[in-house]
Amino acid sequence: MRITVCGAAGGEVTGSCYLVETTRARVLVDCGMFQGRGSAEARNSDLGPVDPVRVDAAVLTHAHLDHCGRFGLLGKRGYRAPIHATPATVDFARLVLEDSARIQENDAARENKYREREGRPPVTPLYAVEDLIAIGPCVRTLGYGEQREIADGISIRLFEAGHILGSASVEMVIEDRGTSRTVVFSADIGRWGTPILRDPDPPRRADIVFLESTYGDRDHRPAEATLKEFREIIHRAIWQKEKILIPAFSIGRTQLILHALSGLIREGTLPRFPIYLDSPMAIKATKLYSQHADLFDAEAAADLERRAGVEDVPGLRFIESPEESRELNDRHEPCIIIAGGGMCDGGRIVHHLRHHVWRRGVAVVMVGYAATGSLGHALIRGDKQVRIFRDMVPVRATIHTLGGFSAHAGQSELIRWMEPMAAGSPSVYLTHGENPQRKALAEKIKQRWDLSVALPELNQTFEIG
Repeated sequence: MRITVCGAAGGEVTGSCYLVETTRARVLVDCGMFQGRGSAEARNSDLGPVDPVRVDAAVLTHAHLDHCGRFGLLGKRGYRAPIHATPATVDFARLVLEDSARIQENDAARENKYREREGRPPVTPLYAVEDLIAIGPCVRTLGYGEQREIADGISIRLFEAGHILGSASVEMVIEDRGTSRTVVFSADIGRWGTPILRDPDPPRRADIVFLESTYGDRDHRPAEATLKEFREIIHRAIWQKEKILIPAFSIGRTQLILHALSGLIREGTLPRFPIYLDSPMAIKATKLYSQHADLFDAEAAADLERRAGVEDVPGLRFIESPEESRELNDRHEPCIIIAGGGMCDGGRIVHHLRHHVWRRGVAVVMVGYAATGSLGHALIRGDKQVRIFRDMVPVRATIHTLGGFSAHAGQSELIRWMEPMAAGSPSVYLTHGENPQRKALAEKIKQRWDLSVALPELNQTFEIG
């Protein structure tokens, strides 16, 4: 038995992908896109040791692009095996993959206009919408806590991860040649007390744990302090008649921001003002939330009974068409534009930043993680100039960073999640984190439980005895 870490390793946060192999089966856990760095495009086209036609099954932990984004490429290259995920993840992943394919097709078409003029050969998208048709029949839904054998000698159970609606950690029992091992893949772990979502529910035992470490070196600000700062930023920007841009991941972060704005406006601490949700995928995802209300926490379920749903926000307007999106750039009244994507490397937010980041009287509120090399990371870092499409653009807008809205567990919450399994002295492998964050979490785990902790490199294989 062996496991190869095919992404989110070596100090990389994105590109989640694990290949589990026994003498009888091959199984994937996630197959996400690399994001941020300049080489991400080349790395996304290279599946490494993963041969799509030889994989017997796959598990998808949740619908963020860095976990599901390369399933379209798998389909393009011949994958036809079952894909297991929660019902909510299936629905959201369909939106994400279709949106990703369209963006890639549009980006390739835009790039090829330049290439044609320059006499260079055209590029092709990583995958197209038609490539997703092949994997549609592969999907198998699996509820939390249900045990299922997905390949010869390999069975799984899914546990609530509390990261986005439908997100899961995976408990995998691997049996081969008379040996049985329980391996847990944390995937992305959420935070306790996050609005709308249920709290993480960690598995109880494991021989091996692959643990995320995105914020392994620190804790987030308390939710109350973050909400207070958010209100102050929005309140000040409104009274100064500024336009506010919020880059947000379409699934999870957008709905959390809408929930926060709705509460602040309804309680009277913010005035009613125009709020535009400018992301077709985020609009679809927001409407889809009410179809999975069985996954809401108690407070959100009560809110749903009183009002129409997550999208019931005073002053909110959905922006569907590209023409409506472009019209927002010509408006100068104080307003909020929430647009995808969260790292500012794709989606309509890039166009809004190109039109506004060089202006004074604009506030950009970063509410989540942005990978090294992404436009979002450059803004958070405080760069005075940033590259948008092919141009260098000066940054005159005010940039605010609110880490407290993160959907990732901080260090203390990662330790809390590990607690039930630590008593069994599992081997721990830290992925999904830059090296300073991984090293800090490794030290914390060693100090607390004296466990063996490894920091995998990309495509490193571990034998499981």
